[in-house]
Amino acid sequence: MRADPAVVLAWRGPLGDDEMVELVASHGGSPVPGWWDRIRPHSLGWVTARAGGTLLGFVNVAWDGGDHAFLLDTKTREDHQRQGIGAMVVGAAAAAAKAAGCEWLHVDFRPELRAFYLDACGFRTTDAGLIHLPSLR
Repeated sequence: MRADPAVVLAWRGPLGDDEMVELVASHGGSPVPGWWDRIRPHSLGWVTARAGGTLLGFVNVAWDGGDHAFLLDTKTREDHQRQGIGAMVVGAAAAAAKAAGCEWLHVDFRPELRAFYLDACGFRTTDAGLIHLPSLR
């Protein structure tokens, strides 16, 4: 399904912490006030999707300052999911990371999001490693 043409994407567009709290809460997440204000200075950038001024979707792009960018916190307002907005923000984030000179875009995801990231967004599987830091002694 394609997103509504009234949806406007923006790279590094204005985005308040209160909007992020509302977006996270809109689909049952546990928002942490102040999170976006702390994270924003460390990002390569972010993509917002809006319609009529309302924040419908978001993705953050972190990076290593060189070749690697990382997608974090892809979110779509619950009542606008499965309309192509998530794929649109991810596509815009990929284009912006490429324009910034990055060669690779990484993403981690839960198994139930596999079809979204691999099929709808064009990621491919790779070998990777992970350490659950709270489990370290």
